[in-house]
Amino acid sequence: MNRKNFLKALGGVALSSTAINSLANSPKNESKMESTPKVVHKNEGKHLMVFGNLQIHKLDAADTNGRFTLIEGEGTPGFGVPPHVHEFEDEIFWILEGEMEFTVGEITSTLKAGDTIFLPRNIPHSFNVIGTKKSKCLMMITPAGLEGLFDIYSQQPEGPPDFEKLIEISAEYGIHFV
Repeated sequence: MNRKNFLKALGGVALSSTAINSLANSPKNESKMESTPKVVHKNEGKHLMVFGNLQIHKLDAADTNGRFTLIEGEGTPGFGVPPHVHEFEDEIFWILEGEMEFTVGEITSTLKAGDTIFLPRNIPHSFNVIGTKKSKCLMMITPAGLEGLFDIYSQQPEGPPDFEKLIEISAEYGIHFV
């Protein structure tokens, strides 16, 4: 076999092996975990007050076999979360009401009702509720599990938060403030 034919054959093997690995690891071939359909009506779900802002947990890890969490969140003007990084989760925010400003990496964007933003894991991001009206958004977090951190946050005493304690608690969930 000459060099050219050998390289073609080798490329075909590499391509075949890549294609097989890709198919084997595709979501279509994940183990078939049974899910139960669930309808969550307006204002239904687990209600939490997190730093003075309402969160309604619509779907959590138990509902989605750990695939994602869906939270309806409200924010008062001026509320925000400082720059932080998620080790494990990607987030999607869909703004339903009001305005929010997001910084992802070096890019800052103002989002209004109907706008959506994707926040990939391992990229620093922050957000603030801007304007004079309360914001409302849907947050999809994948994979699920971060709802446990919001449960802990909701149990913090009223008043100014103990940032050192929050940094420590957040780190247990792979959240690091930068």
